[in-house]
Amino acid sequence: MALANTGERFGYYTMLAVFALFLRANFGLSADAASRIYAGFLACVYFLPLVGGMIADKIGYGKCVTYGIFIMFLGYICLALPLGGTGFAMGIMLLALLLISFGTGLFKGNLQVMVGNLYDDPKYADRRDAAFSLFYMAINIGAMFAPTAAVKIMAWAQESLGYSVNDSYHFAFMVACASLVFSIAIYYACRPWFKHVENSVKQAVKGGQEQAVEELTPEQTKKRIVALCLVFTVVLFFWMAFHQNGLTLTFFADEFVNPVVAGTQTMAFDIINLVVVAILVYALFGIFGDGTRKSKGIWGGIGAACIAVLAYKYFSHPAEMHIAAPIFQQFNPFYVVALTPVSMAIFGALAKRGKEPSAPRKIAYGMVVAAAAYVLMAVCSIGLLTPAQQELARVSGDPTFVNANVLIYTYLILTFGELLLSPMGISFVSKVAPPKYKGMMMGGWFVATAIGNYLVRIGGKLWGDIPLWIVWSVFIGVCLIAAIFMFSIMKKLEEATK
Repeated sequence: MALANTGERFGYYTMLAVFALFLRANFGLSADAASRIYAGFLACVYFLPLVGGMIADKIGYGKCVTYGIFIMFLGYICLALPLGGTGFAMGIMLLALLLISFGTGLFKGNLQVMVGNLYDDPKYADRRDAAFSLFYMAINIGAMFAPTAAVKIMAWAQESLGYSVNDSYHFAFMVACASLVFSIAIYYACRPWFKHVENSVKQAVKGGQEQAVEELTPEQTKKRIVALCLVFTVVLFFWMAFHQNGLTLTFFADEFVNPVVAGTQTMAFDIINLVVVAILVYALFGIFGDGTRKSKGIWGGIGAACIAVLAYKYFSHPAEMHIAAPIFQQFNPFYVVALTPVSMAIFGALAKRGKEPSAPRKIAYGMVVAAAAYVLMAVCSIGLLTPAQQELARVSGDPTFVNANVLIYTYLILTFGELLLSPMGISFVSKVAPPKYKGMMMGGWFVATAIGNYLVRIGGKLWGDIPLWIVWSVFIGVCLIAAIFMFSIMKKLEEATK
């Protein structure tokens, strides 16, 4: 299931990496207008899993996942059509976004419910958080390659096929179509291993199947639903801040980051280097972990090969490199992939000592960390021009740029927050949700994400005449307020998990 999600997420993030810039370039939209469409699309993508969950509770999770993939495929085909910037093209694009959103609503949440169902057995219950961390990492493997795929295929279409910049965006959308073919193939190839969790509780009972279901009183059911709704209220503010990565942080990369990097810094923008570093992290865990002597030797060989590749890359890197704004979106999924074993090791060690924080507490810490990321952005933006002033300065040939490391480090901090919040939140929902409402409650998680994603447009609305440090301070404020609220209701949330 994780690999099926990897393929689908690769296509989605390839499309998303360039979507905001596509709206401005192809249709000539302002930052505010582009942000409304961008935020509206994200809101639909994460709201419709509620509908998908309700449907799945009646017809089964497996059917919804299959239907979702095919509907998304139709949407990406529509988006890939090079129809220009006419009103008709806008209409087809909006239809495509609707199909992608509805297909995702059927696919995304229900696949995650099925993952959670695998760990309902008491024998595996203590592995639930670790399983969702690995599942989340698999998603980000697809997302890590997406920005590079989008940038490279657009460059190939322009340089080799002679397409304009506007038309080359559609090649990035074609990649999403191909990724879904891979996704459905993986899903059905591996289906025999998880077919037993495709049915919903209602569907299983209707079919006369015996299924071990936790019995809850009405009071317990109400208590759990209230706890989940409180968590949903908090996390929407995280997504409002986090998903600026595809909007204002991409605008910042496009307008304020020096488009030329030099020396060893060029290594950070080579996807091969990032993959090798991620493999090296896993090799180090294999070498110093609890494996056999033979396995340690194998990991040692892999680690040595990684170091050799990085050494070669170091001595052969280009003197300088021109970078495109969407490429920065590769750093967040790279950090997720590389840091997941680190976070699992830390929480595993704490669990052995009986000191591992509860899932709600991890979520609250994640909000604080997200605020810290925007503190860095605010500090580094002091003294910069406003976006409107920067546009005029670029025309006159006198813009002010910052080093690419500003965004690289911001994504690092944001990723720490994401690892504390997102996989733990999904795990919390799958654990606490009343059995008969699992699909709907997982949908509720996505509704909270949808609201947060719609609020992303606030960043686009502020992008113009307002100093950048004020723009980033808005996100600092909402994250800290949400964290304070989360800590204030912590006792109630932790009681719901018992």
